[in-house]
Order: sequence, then C-alpha cells, then structure tokens
Amino acid sequence: MGSPISSLIAKIFLQHYEDANVKQLLDMKNIALYVRYVDDIVVIYDTTKINLHTINTYINKIHNNIRINPTYEEHNSIAFLDLTITLEVDIYRKPNTTHTIINFLSNHPIEQKMTAFRFHITRMHSLPLNPDKKQTQWEYNQRLRTITFRNTCY
Repeated sequence: MGSPISSLIAKIFLQHYEDANVKQLLDMKNIALYVRYVDDIVVIYDTTKINLHTINTYINKIHNNIRINPTYEEHNSIAFLDLTITLEVDIYRKPNTTHTIINFLSNHPIEQKMTAFRFHITRMHSLPLNPDKKQTQWEYNQRLRTITFRNTCY
C-alpha cells in the first residue's frame, strides 16, 4: 500500500517544485494564474505573450519524472475537479460516471446514506448556478433519489 508519509513527501516536493519553477513564470507575468489541487492544475495565460507549447516545454524540461498532459479549453470552458469552468459555473460529470450513490438497502448507517443526498443538494445551492442549470441539477437529484429508493418497500 505504500508508506504513510509518501503523500506528505509528494506535497513537499511539489511545493518546492512550484516555488522554484512555476513562481518564475508568475513573476515574469507569462502566466496569469496557476492553481493546483492534488494532481489537477489550471493555468491561465495571455496568448499574446506566450503560447501553451512554450509553457509545456519549459515545465516538462524541469524534472525528468514530471510530465504535464494538458487539456485544452473547449467551447470557452474547461473541466477542473468536478466542475466545468466557463463564464458561468456548471457541475462536471465524467463521461463514465455511474450516476449512483449508496444503495438504501445496504448495510451502511442511515447518516451516510442521507449525507450522500445532502452533498448533492448542498452543492446545488452553494454554487452560483443559473436557474436553468439549478433546475437540471434538481432533476438529476430527483433521478438519483428514484434510483436509490426504487426497490425499497416500507
């Protein structure tokens, strides 16, 4: 399974890597924003000053074991974590998502089952979704509820 401190060492290494190399790109104003959460990175840059190939080549040359595999902007939006970032926020679901949560008949405590629903509802209310996207998310939550309780008889 690996050492329990491996994630800490990886975090220290990446922080040093960013301080030594990515900070230079930020200081030179070649990139406007660099945000990393675990292994997902968003970089916003000015295409009149620098192109993606230059940034990608620079970062890939710094260390032999680190390779950046960029995902490009499509239709003025990009996927980051479980969100689609555009001029407006939307919830991103991977194409292979299962659209399921904990089965209600499973042996999990009721608190865990209800927390799964609360997460979806809280996320829907806490994100700045436009009314159409909020309605779509509400309908998605209703489908999840139907799927989960379909075989439940009381």
